[in-house]
Amino acid sequence: MTHRYNNAVGGQVAELQGLYGPYAFSEKLLQKVWLLGLFETRGALLTDGAVLDVLAPGRWNLLGGPDFRGARLLIGGREVTGDVEVHFNAADWQRHGHDRDPAYNDVVLHVVLFEPRRAAPAPRTADGREVAQLVLLPWLHCSLEEFASDDAVEALTHQHTSRLAEELLALVPEERLERLRAAAEKRWKQKVHFAEVRLARLGWEEACHHTALEILGYRFNRAPMLAVAARYPLVSWRGGGAGDALLWEAGGEGWRQQGVRPANDPRRRLEQYRAWVGAVPDWPERWRLWAEAAELRVPQADLGAVARVRRTWHLAAWREQVAAQVCGGALSGPRLDTLIGNGLLPLLAAHTGCPAFARWFCGGAGEAPEGILVALRLAGVCGRGAAPLHEGAVQGLLHLGLEQPDTFASTGGERLQ
Repeated sequence: MTHRYNNAVGGQVAELQGLYGPYAFSEKLLQKVWLLGLFETRGALLTDGAVLDVLAPGRWNLLGGPDFRGARLLIGGREVTGDVEVHFNAADWQRHGHDRDPAYNDVVLHVVLFEPRRAAPAPRTADGREVAQLVLLPWLHCSLEEFASDDAVEALTHQHTSRLAEELLALVPEERLERLRAAAEKRWKQKVHFAEVRLARLGWEEACHHTALEILGYRFNRAPMLAVAARYPLVSWRGGGAGDALLWEAGGEGWRQQGVRPANDPRRRLEQYRAWVGAVPDWPERWRLWAEAAELRVPQADLGAVARVRRTWHLAAWREQVAAQVCGGALSGPRLDTLIGNGLLPLLAAHTGCPAFARWFCGGAGEAPEGILVALRLAGVCGRGAAPLHEGAVQGLLHLGLEQPDTFASTGGERLQ
């Protein structure tokens, strides 16, 4: 992996090569990955071979000194409490002068993203104590590009989006729809690419298992759900699986319940998945076989008439069959659409090469951000006599916003959730 760096407000930014060219990955985003536990928090190996369990990541320190204060860790079976410092490279410890700064004497773990290019001595504090070191990249739940994309989408959906709607309205309807379709196709290829990375790391069954639990955790409990998936593979869920207390423990201290709608309560979502696996224990294989038998090829020439495509190809009935035959009736509503659009179809396309883009494009939009829905209505793309809301329009607009970040500069309007 080639990368170069530049300095920015709030820390370094690495420029990495992605599917559509370079993308930025900031040191602040790396700190968020640590804080949220978006990696194997149990059983990761340190550079000296010791086993690390993260009991608590610590308090994020946005002032001077170590990045995280008061973390609780198990290192080689021994519990330690102290600070954590996060960098891109191991050499940054000395490059930033931490080995000479007493403010870093309480650091118990140095977290670096990339494997050192050459052997180097372990970092030491100003008082001479050796600091344990973790190379994070091999233990991440997702690829760096996927983290960067998700972070960009989250930032985008908190911006005022009317300016892009105005740009689309300046185009004639045919050009407007073609621009969204082309952007949606790029977004689809990116999702399939991310699925390929996950499949290469986990295999088909576990990639499906991780993806399902991750989507059930959207958006506040994604990390603990992934931790549960890593600790308890799909085979352990068959026949009842682990008890509720063990599942909750596997998620660590990252669970969030305050401010979460009752339907998204993580305990309820875990119970849904237990019912799902109980009804269809081999659901990843069932999905693959069922999808191969079902007709997924929707003519792309028809994408300008989403309502007609849905009627002609019976997409509503197809969706209900997925809910019943693949998910065992455990999932419905917008979360089912999110599962199909963000998880099942990209995984299937990556695994089998099936031509699922058009079906994905015309499918339900799931839990789309409100700001994106408003922009699509303002642009006359969906609703009010236009096409019904669909995944292609939502994802196309998101991709256009990611390609044109200046368009989404805050204009002082309402913050969109």
